[in-house]
This record gives sequence, C-alpha cells and structure tokens, in this order.
Amino acid sequence: MFRSYLRLALFALGLLVGVQVPGYIGDYSKRVEAHRLESEQSLAGFRETARRFFQGDLQALLTHYQDSDDPVMRSDAQSVGYLVDRASFLELEWQAMQQPWYGQVWHLATVADRELMDETYSAYRYQVLLAPQAIAWGLVCALLLAWLVECLLLLIGLLLGVGRSQKVQRRHWR
Repeated sequence: MFRSYLRLALFALGLLVGVQVPGYIGDYSKRVEAHRLESEQSLAGFRETARRFFQGDLQALLTHYQDSDDPVMRSDAQSVGYLVDRASFLELEWQAMQQPWYGQVWHLATVADRELMDETYSAYRYQVLLAPQAIAWGLVCALLLAWLVECLLLLIGLLLGVGRSQKVQRRHWR
C-alpha cells in the first residue's frame, strides 16, 4: 500500500514539475522580447544617424566613430559597438524562441543565454496552467519520473536481492 502512495506522490510531483515547463518557456520568451525591444530603442538614434550618413549601415557608423581623432567619439564607439552586438544577439535569441515548442525546449536546454535564464528564473512565479500543452508536459514528466524511479528502485532491489525467496537464493549459490 505504501508503494502505491509513493507512486502516486511521484506521479503528482512529476505532474506539477511538468506543468511549469510551458510557463517558464513563455516567461523566457517574453523577457527576451522585452530586452530586444529595449535594445532597439537604445539604437534608434544611432540607426537614424547611420541612415542619414551611411545608407543605414551601423557598422560603417561604428567604423567612423572608431577612426575619429576625437577621443570622445572613440570612446562612444565602444558603447555603440556593445549596443549593436547586444541587439544582434537578442534578435537571434528572439528568433530561436519563435520556433515550434521542441525547438524552444532544445534551445533552452542547450544554448540559451545563462544570464537571461537566471533572470527569468529569479522572477518566475510557479503556476499551474490548464492549457493543453501544459497538461501534456505534466503527464509526460509525471510518467517519466514515475517510470525512472520505479526502474531505479527495482534495479537496486535486484542488486540487493530483495524479493527473492530463500530457495531461489540457495539454488543460485550452489
């Protein structure tokens, strides 16, 4: 009877963990988009300057700043370069989060920005979504966790000889 309750508890734990996945993915996507929009706003003035004097080429504007004799302009080149690099990075991150769900999960599991993930996690509030994708994630995680723990316990039991009768044990030791 205790094993049955343990199985149910593991299943419930897996279910509750699984329903968090879509919420976290959604929060991460929103965070990336917010950072991307903020980055674009920061570059708006520089984009306008590049449009007027360099046919919209931000790299040409950056090169102009770097090649200037004015130390203030050269110093600003570093700031503009950072903004351009950050905007490019956030655009790529945003595009990655526009993929289907399995692409988003793979991206988050393998190459997502650690700083953005930590920021998302620290602001994340646990939630139980009743959306179909959250229910599917919950069931899959619950079944997987229950199956893995059951297999692990059975393997440990087999290694320790739990559940074998004395007759079977004696036959194997002869």
